[in-house]
Amino acid sequence: MQRLDIGIDGYNLAMPRGTGIATYGHTLGHVLQEAGHSITGVFGLHVGHDPALRETMFFDRVGQEATGKRIFGGKWQRRLRSWHATIDRRLEVDAVEVPLTHRVDKQVFTERLPAFDRIVSSPGLFPLAMRYFNAHRRFLTLRMERPPSIMHWTYPVPVRLEGACNIYTVHDLVPLRLPYTTLSDKPQFARLLRGCVSEGDHLCTVSEFSRADIIDQCGVAPDFITNTYQTALLPAEIEAETWEESARQVEGLFGLRARGYFLFFGAVEPKKNIGRLLEAFLGLGLETPLVLVGGRAWLSEGELSLLPANDPRIIRLDYLGRKALLRLTRAARAVLFPSIFEGFGLPVLEAMQIGTPVLTGNGSSLPEVAGEAALLVDPYSTAAIAHGIARLDADEGLRAALSEAGPLQAARFSPQAYLPRLEKMYAAALA
Repeated sequence: MQRLDIGIDGYNLAMPRGTGIATYGHTLGHVLQEAGHSITGVFGLHVGHDPALRETMFFDRVGQEATGKRIFGGKWQRRLRSWHATIDRRLEVDAVEVPLTHRVDKQVFTERLPAFDRIVSSPGLFPLAMRYFNAHRRFLTLRMERPPSIMHWTYPVPVRLEGACNIYTVHDLVPLRLPYTTLSDKPQFARLLRGCVSEGDHLCTVSEFSRADIIDQCGVAPDFITNTYQTALLPAEIEAETWEESARQVEGLFGLRARGYFLFFGAVEPKKNIGRLLEAFLGLGLETPLVLVGGRAWLSEGELSLLPANDPRIIRLDYLGRKALLRLTRAARAVLFPSIFEGFGLPVLEAMQIGTPVLTGNGSSLPEVAGEAALLVDPYSTAAIAHGIARLDADEGLRAALSEAGPLQAARFSPQAYLPRLEKMYAAALA
């Protein structure tokens, strides 16, 4: 395919701790750039008025918590008030170029940001767009010099880039499917979806389950939405490392014996099903401990109500860097991920990729990703989850079979398989 210039938004990439969608954006940029395409990062950070300091200001602010004070100062408040009075027009803002030079050491960001060929930023872009959308049900228009031919928004945001083919990724319909598991504004989410359909040139999603769900619930024409799936990238350091080296690292860092613990990783939120996982695990009375890695998200109190205090069977870690987490995953007896609902299920793919057995839910997109290389259970049944955990704990042959099957199934979602799906979608959207 001819070389394309593709924009990728920094809506999630700029957050202090990466989300699954930040991982999606990082991976998307890396795969496209490795294929020779040019990647432009589109951010909403305030980088100042001095062009000579924009690079410094950008890397100072990326990953910091935004307070909103600078974004919504007098200038933007006045501008918003003026636009409230003229609803027949569209709000337009400009992005400025952030020079990329040798003057700022960027190596610390290699695991968080794609190696963008170009970066632009418009201060307060995303909260400003959301306020405008809530007031007028219209997408904000972003302008920039030399816009990329494709703007790939990695999340439904109410922004469109002028002069580009705008593609929006909708990962899943959790706020509509499982409204009781999120704190999001459901009517606003539904309006955003309709806006992406009316304002966008194409929709992207990450599983056949999500594609069918979006077509059904949103009335989207089948040829207007493409499932590209996802991929997972292993850092070169982890790829080069032997299993024995990873095991030594895990024992040294965490005091855990290789293959001597179960692992869950992900946000602690209702759809991840931590409450039933804890009930199933604790009820078995196993000696094999369970390691929980993930920060508390929305509505996490109920999920952790059974979490015992000072119980050596449960090891709780709020956050780990990607390399440490992958080592912990590689050395686990099995990854336990009995999620109720996923648009894709990246933890399942990451575990299979490095040969760790997986237990996961049998609904939503998870059977697509896991195939026959994981143990599927009913996520609503504590007894089924407990039975699956007991099997994995006792049956070495089952663990060995899943370890062997995992990498073969994961190859279906390799970067080499992912890239043609992306390029085919971009070609169709441009046509």
